Formats: sequence, C-alpha cells, structure tokens
Amino acid sequence: MLTVPHWMSLVNVRFIAALSTRRQMAHCLSVALLLASLDSQCTAQQPVQGEVKQVPLGKEIHMEVLYLPPGEFLMGSTAEERAWATGIEGGATPGTDRESYEGDARPVRIKQGLWMGRTEVSVGQFRRFVEETGYVTDAEKPGGKTQCFDPEWTGYKLTTSVVHPWEPMPGKSWKDPNWAFPAQDHFPVVCVSWNDGRAFCHWLTERERTAGRLGKDLEYRLPTDAEWEYACRGGQPRGYFWWGNELEDGEGRLNISGIDLLPDRTRTWPLAKAPWSDGYSFVSPVDHYGERGRNGFGLADMCGGVWEVVLDHFDPKGGHEEPYLVSENRRPVCRGGNYFDVPGNARCAVRLGLMSDSYSDSRDGFRICLGRPITVPD
Repeated sequence: MLTVPHWMSLVNVRFIAALSTRRQMAHCLSVALLLASLDSQCTAQQPVQGEVKQVPLGKEIHMEVLYLPPGEFLMGSTAEERAWATGIEGGATPGTDRESYEGDARPVRIKQGLWMGRTEVSVGQFRRFVEETGYVTDAEKPGGKTQCFDPEWTGYKLTTSVVHPWEPMPGKSWKDPNWAFPAQDHFPVVCVSWNDGRAFCHWLTERERTAGRLGKDLEYRLPTDAEWEYACRGGQPRGYFWWGNELEDGEGRLNISGIDLLPDRTRTWPLAKAPWSDGYSFVSPVDHYGERGRNGFGLADMCGGVWEVVLDHFDPKGGHEEPYLVSENRRPVCRGGNYFDVPGNARCAVRLGLMSDSYSDSRDGFRICLGRPITVPD
C-alpha cells in the first residue's frame, strides 16, 4: 500500500484523490514519493554536531575537524568572573584593565555551522605545509625574531627590578622555540604569526579544492573571535571554563602553570598556579588529556596549552559577533591562555591583542576552522 509522504498537505491529498484516472493518481504519487526521497537525502547529507572529517595532508599525516551547529551563547564575562580571575585563585594581575577586554557577557549568535580543528595545529602538520610549499615564517625572515623563554631567567624579582622570562630572539622559530627539549611533531606548533596561520589555511584550502574535496562555499581559515569562544564553551552557554566555574574540576583537562618543576630547576613557575601537576612544566602534546580534556563539542585543549591566534583584529571594548577586521595597526586577537599562564588567564572569555600580524611567541599557536569565506582587507 502506498503511503502519502508526511509533508504533503491535506489539500494536495484531496487534489490527487479527485483525479479522473488511476494513471494520473499513480503518476502524482510517484512524483510525491520521489520528492520525499530527495528531501530525505538532503536532510541526511546535513552534518550533525560532532561529526568528524579527516583532512589528509600527505605522507600519512592528517587533521581532524568536527562540525559545530549554529547556536547562541553569552560572549564575554561577568563582574563576578573578573573578580575571581584577579583574586587569589585566579592569579591574574589585579588593578589592570586586561579583563575589560572581554566585554560584559552579552548574547551572540553563530548563524552558520562550521567545522573546527579538534586540536591546535601541530608541529608535524605545520611541517607538511612547509615541506610542500617552501614557506618561510615571519620569525625566519631576514631581521625576524620571536619571543622565547630565557634559560637564564630565575625569577621576576618583583621587589627590585622586574625581570620577565620571555625575550625576543633572532634565529629561533617553530623549528626551535628555545625550549630545553626538542619541538616534537605531536606538540602544538608555536612561534608562528597571524600571517603564518593564514598562509597555512590558504594552502589547505587550495590543496582540498585541487583534490575536488572542497567547493567555493567554504574555506579553511582562522576562526573568528566569536566562533572561537562559541567553540571553546562547547555548547555550555556560560561558565569561566568549558567545564564550569570550578578550577578544581579542571584537573586532568588542561596544560597550565601547575605544580611542575621547571627543567633543571628546583622551582615551579611563580605566582598563582593550579594546585596539581599536569606532568608538564612547559607545553604538552596536543590532545594529551584524551576524552577528559575534550569539551562538549569534542574539541581538545581549548583552555591552556598555547594561546590560539584568531582571525579578528583587537578591539579593547570586547569581541564582536561579526568579524572585526581593520587595514591599519592590525593587532590580531589571541585566545585561551597557555602552559605558563595563571588560571585566570585560561578562561573561555580571555582575549588579548598581539603587537602586530607578524608577531610570534613560543606561547602562541593557532587552530583552523572550515567555514564561510571571509574577506580580509589588505
């Protein structure tokens, strides 16, 4: 027995019933069933939350991107959250305006779904890009330099003259970030700039289009400020971290300043820290914490690890729902905190502006997304 598709109206059913011949009746029902079948196929082709794409980079190296559906969230932070961040446990510097960059919590909508990298781009993945293109990063260009840890640093000396642990160093790059150990392929790539991240995304877009796996309606790029925070929260509308407000619940979930001795030292990072050891005084491998380190969207290392540079330029008043891009004095936004940071600087809402689009640092990396094309002014 033929069943009329559920989406047909009662009017259409009566119209078919009034036709004068069985042939016309059968023809109309056949057309209706065909349309229902096509409708079902289109629905089936729509990605669902958490669906995974494997993106091949060659030489048996690949990336994973996960689908995030459209949605709403509260972007920014509350006064209570900022007070915690600058308090004893949060450890961010009180009396500064850094937390005001987050903006007051306000509703923001991500209107189109997108695919987000499961992890930050790794050293091995970035190496494939360089091997195939011969790309030279900003830090490696003549006169280039990148911020790296000073191995002679012993402390801030806060009561005398403040000494910071990071120094601009020529001759260092993503290949050698001046750590006390080699930069292994499963570490997040660092010492890469906003320009370098965009170049990686352009290469990946063209590679996938040439292979016939990507149309003109999508591109690989850096996520926008709003997309990144939406992704970080993992479907939770509000919270200091993607798992909630309690720092203690972050144990085993993020790489941050904790109870870990610095290489060849008898001390930890100074200032406030997480009250546990995460096993790494510096950077940890991407997705090191497995399922426990992944948020509600299945994304790893969204808090801590390394700062992630996003597409937007910096507006000190807070992030924007739509991309905020300028032509002059460009200061890219970075997100999420890093392995050296105090807990208050590894929250979902934290955002800083880098010095320039060519600036790089051994605490900064990036994550890619696959989404609607966005034009960036020259």
